Amino acid sequence: MLKGILNFAHYLLEESVEPGDTTIDATCGNGNDTLFLSRIVGTNGHVIACDIQQQAIDTTRQKLVEHNRFNVSLIQDSHAHLKNYIDKDNEIGGAIFNLGYLPKSDKMIITNGESTISAIDTILDFLKRGRLIVLVVYHGHPGGQEEKNAVLKHVMNLEQKEYSVLQYGFINQKNNPPFIIAIEKK
Repeated sequence: MLKGILNFAHYLLEESVEPGDTTIDATCGNGNDTLFLSRIVGTNGHVIACDIQQQAIDTTRQKLVEHNRFNVSLIQDSHAHLKNYIDKDNEIGGAIFNLGYLPKSDKMIITNGESTISAIDTILDFLKRGRLIVLVVYHGHPGGQEEKNAVLKHVMNLEQKEYSVLQYGFINQKNNPPFIIAIEKK
């Protein structure tokens, strides 16, 4: 009955995103969330998907081609620079992050608190009211605790009148289980 972390992240996005929306996958990784968002927004919607690693961009591109999805802009850059890729008149219907490192790749290349917080703040500026940013926080690697703590501190201090912030995770699992932070713009 309880949804797993990734299933719950997708459930939240399904509740937030509507066909025709522009959405963001701030860490496209292996392309699973990008493909998911591409399907939700439909042919009239758009996904901005970024990652700092060429491997992630290539893998995501291949996955999109295999599924005939062409409503995605792939950007090889840090999510900290998202403001350079969002049209100033555009509103965002939802966004997702998977924090940590790209599975089956260089585990020394990780997301970090400073860039993630910058990206969160940029997306919040463009996010439609009543919509969500979903962060899946993987923190069991070197540098992961620091990012987790910085992001939690930041989102806990978001103005309550403007945002609702949820933390969802399993507390009886071993080895630093991932958890979700969801931010709703009121």
